[in-house]
Amino acid sequence: MAERLVVVGGDAAGMAAASQARRRDPSLDIVALERGTRTSYSACGIPYLVAGDVESPDDLVARTPDEFRQEHRIDVRMRHEATAIDLDARTVEVRDLVHERTFRLGFDQLMVGTGARPIRPDLPGIDGPHIRGVQTLDDGCRMLGEARELECRDVVVVGSGFIGLEMAEAFVRWGAKVTMVEANERPMSRQLDPDVGDRLVTAVRGLGIDARFGEAVEGFEEGLVHTASGPLRADLVVLGLGVAPEATLAEEAGLELGTRGSIRVNRRQATSTPGVWAAGDCAETYHRVSQRRIHIALGTVANKTARIAGVNIGGGYATFPGVVGTAITKVCGTEVARTGLSTEEAERAGFATVSATVETTTIAGYLPDAQPMVVKAIAEQVTGRLLGMQIVGGSGAAKRIDTAATALSAEMTVDDVVELDLSYAPPFSSTWDPVQVAARVVAGKV
Repeated sequence: MAERLVVVGGDAAGMAAASQARRRDPSLDIVALERGTRTSYSACGIPYLVAGDVESPDDLVARTPDEFRQEHRIDVRMRHEATAIDLDARTVEVRDLVHERTFRLGFDQLMVGTGARPIRPDLPGIDGPHIRGVQTLDDGCRMLGEARELECRDVVVVGSGFIGLEMAEAFVRWGAKVTMVEANERPMSRQLDPDVGDRLVTAVRGLGIDARFGEAVEGFEEGLVHTASGPLRADLVVLGLGVAPEATLAEEAGLELGTRGSIRVNRRQATSTPGVWAAGDCAETYHRVSQRRIHIALGTVANKTARIAGVNIGGGYATFPGVVGTAITKVCGTEVARTGLSTEEAERAGFATVSATVETTTIAGYLPDAQPMVVKAIAEQVTGRLLGMQIVGGSGAAKRIDTAATALSAEMTVDDVVELDLSYAPPFSSTWDPVQVAARVVAGKV
């Protein structure tokens, strides 16, 4: 009898691992369980669906269940929820949500790709109607359906991380009046240093968003969000406080947990139980700069770690080297990116730091399309090793973060970055690329 692989979760991590395992071992019997209605979709595209840039939810689907069944011979079972895992018996308890029946499914190998869940603060009324987190495409469709049904006029976004900013802009473009409530003094406070994050305040308010920074939410009731300065009207509340790993099944089964309650895995994506693997937003990973285990919920990381898991499940050998924490987003015309460690993160990891924040332009400053941008570089004292970089600016600014991410992966010093042979022509850059300008200023302080 063929060895059976059971996959829990039908989005990026689960299906990428299943597909890779199939390529490695054509004899595997692969069963994938997904409690939702779609597989392999771009959750990052949900704000653009709400804003109207994407016409249909199906446009965000990379591969349908039928495509997995026909092209990869993967038995994808939609609306099937894994409710328990018995590691000793090597079985998964499954609830068929359509036919309302429960059964057990045996496995030889198990891939856990349960993703993450939106953080819901423990506040009065948090479970009330029309308070929505956005993690899955089904979440996005439900929220958009509610907004249309309610003819939504007032939206309150709680939090100002990546999701919070993107959803706030999406609902402004959708036509709603948007209020953003953030307990910290600036947006993206966990990702950006204060001097860089301050640049976003003007951009957010420039969208027409009523941004309440330094103001905490105290509770909810139908149609209202309560804050210290008084109630806010809300037809819909969007939670933009980030996500937590969805590792409940793994924890109840007895798998070892790691950072922030994520599933602990080694470099091969193997869990604490032989033959059980995990990848994506539910699992921890390794930061190549801080050299610490971290939890980071990004589609890029989910796909890469899932590929590693799939290779190993299929009988090959692969390891994941870790991440440097690169992320990017856009708030209307303002682009934002970061990689490596912030100053606070670097000092918490034991580094003594020097940094520089420079103001420059996206292209040669004498051209009419030149837009302002700010670059902050952070390096280690004495050695000059680059530790992190942050960018805020106009069109063409943010993707420059990839140069810094590459430099971090290669453990370059800021002097090394200054000497990189980067491209130049006035319509694309100043003579010195802004990344190199920031690196050169920091190099002078090392």
